[in-house]
Amino acid sequence: MTDYVRKILTSSVYEVAEQTPLERMELLSERLRRDILVKREDLQPVFSFKIRGAHNRIAHLTPDERRRGVICASAGNHAQGVALSATRAAIRAVIVMPTTTPVIKVNAVRRLGGEVVLFGDGFDAARAHAATLAERHGYVFVHPFDDPDVIAGQGTVGLELMRQHPGPIGAIYVPVGGGGLAAGIASFVKFLRPEIKVIGVEPEEAASMKAAIAAGKPVPLDQVGLFADGVAVRQVGEETFRLCRDLLDDIVTVSADEICAAIKDIFDDHRAITEPAGALALAGLRRHVELGQAVEGPLIAINSGANVNFDRLRYVAERAEIGERAEALLGVTIPEIPGSYRAFIRLIGSRAITEFNYRYASGANANIFVGVKLTRGDAEKAEIIDLLTAHGLTVTDMTDNEVAKLHARHMVGGRAKGLTDERVFRFQFPERPGALLKFLEGLNDAWNISLFHYRNHGADYGRVLVGVQVPADTDKDFIDHIDAIGFPYWDETENPAYRQFLHAP
Repeated sequence: MTDYVRKILTSSVYEVAEQTPLERMELLSERLRRDILVKREDLQPVFSFKIRGAHNRIAHLTPDERRRGVICASAGNHAQGVALSATRAAIRAVIVMPTTTPVIKVNAVRRLGGEVVLFGDGFDAARAHAATLAERHGYVFVHPFDDPDVIAGQGTVGLELMRQHPGPIGAIYVPVGGGGLAAGIASFVKFLRPEIKVIGVEPEEAASMKAAIAAGKPVPLDQVGLFADGVAVRQVGEETFRLCRDLLDDIVTVSADEICAAIKDIFDDHRAITEPAGALALAGLRRHVELGQAVEGPLIAINSGANVNFDRLRYVAERAEIGERAEALLGVTIPEIPGSYRAFIRLIGSRAITEFNYRYASGANANIFVGVKLTRGDAEKAEIIDLLTAHGLTVTDMTDNEVAKLHARHMVGGRAKGLTDERVFRFQFPERPGALLKFLEGLNDAWNISLFHYRNHGADYGRVLVGVQVPADTDKDFIDHIDAIGFPYWDETENPAYRQFLHAP
C-alpha cells in the first residue's frame, strides 16, 4: 500500500486531467436525511475518470515504447483517455472497441486521434484481439485497469477527496468494473484514514469483483449485462483483485432500475446527465441508506462518467421511477361490463395514473395493465393491492417483471374477434390530478369502451387513445356527447396504424 501511495503522490495525471469538484446532493440529502456528496469525474476533459490512469501509464513509457505506439481495449472511456494522452504526446494509439460500444464513445475516440478497431461483442473479445495486434505489430498494451501505473492514476481521485473533505467521512462508494478505480482510491484512503469505509458497487448483471472475492481468485462470469457498459467486465484483474480483496470494506450490487433512479437523482440535483456506470456508485449508496446499512457520517459517491448515448435516455426515463419505487405496475382483472373503468379509477382515488392499457376481449372479465404513481414506495403499493383485492379484483404485481416492463406494457391488445361498430378517438386533456377520472366520468355507459391506452409522459397534457362501440344509428348522439366533455379530440378510426394493427376486420 505504501508503494501505491508513493506512486499516487508522484503521478502525472494533471498534465491532462483536472481536479474535479466534490459537490453536495442537496435534494437527495434532504430526502434521505443524510449528508450525501458526489465527486464529479464526469467533468474531466473526456467526461470520465479514465483519463487519469491512461495518462499516468503513457507518461511512464520509455522512448522505445513511445516509438512503437500504444494499443488498448475499451468500451469507450479508457479508450478516450488513451487517445487524448497519446495524441498530446504525439504517439500512435490503436483502440480496439467492442462492436456494442455506444456510437458517442466511438466517435469521441476518433475525434481525439485514436485509430478505432471494432471487434467482438464485449470487452473480453476486444481485449484478446488487442493482445493479438500488440504481439503482431509491437504496440505497447495499455491495460484499462490491471496495471500499477493505471491504478495509481485512478488513485488520485482518493487523493483529491482527502484534500477536499478533511472532516469526518462515513463511507466512499466507488463503481467497480475491472477494479482499477476502487483499488486506487482504497489504497490511498485506507493508508491515510483507515476509519473511512470504502465500498465497491457493481451491477447485479456484471458483479465480477464480488464473484472473485467469493471464489478467492478472479473468475470469469458466464454472462455480463451491457446496460452499464462502462463496468461490463467479465473478469477482474489479478492486481486489482488483490488490492480490493484486502482494502474494500464491502461490495453492494444494484439493479438497472436502481441505476436509472440514480441518474435521475444526479440530474435533479446538478442538471447533469451521467452514463449508467457513472451513477452506479450513487445507486449503491442509496440502497445502503434505504436498507439502513449505511454507516454514520457524510457519504460520498463517485460520479465516474457521462458518456451516454442520447437515445439511451428513453430507457432511463422509463425505468427511473420504478427504480426509486415511485411507480407500481399492476395487472388487474375487472368485469367486462360498462362502468368498470370508472369504478376501478374511483378505487385508485387521487393517486396519479401513469399508464392505463386495455383492449376488449370476449368473455366475462377484462385484463388491464395499469401504472400508479407512488409517494410512499412499496408500502403504498401494498395498500393499493390490498384495496383492489378487497373489492373482488384479481391483482398481479408486475413492477419487477422484466417482460412486463420491457415488452408487455406496449403490446396489450391486438385485434378483437367479433368486435363491431368500433370508432377510435384520440383525446387530449390537461395533465392534473383527477383529469383522467373526469374524462371517464364524462363517457356515457350507453357506449362500450373497447380500447384504452394512456401514458403519463410528464408533459402538460395527457393523451388518451380510446376505442368505443358506436352503432351507426347513435353516431350523432355520441359526437354530441364527447363534444360536451370539452376536451380536444381527433377521430382516428381511419388512421393506418389502427387499421393495420388493431382493427378487427
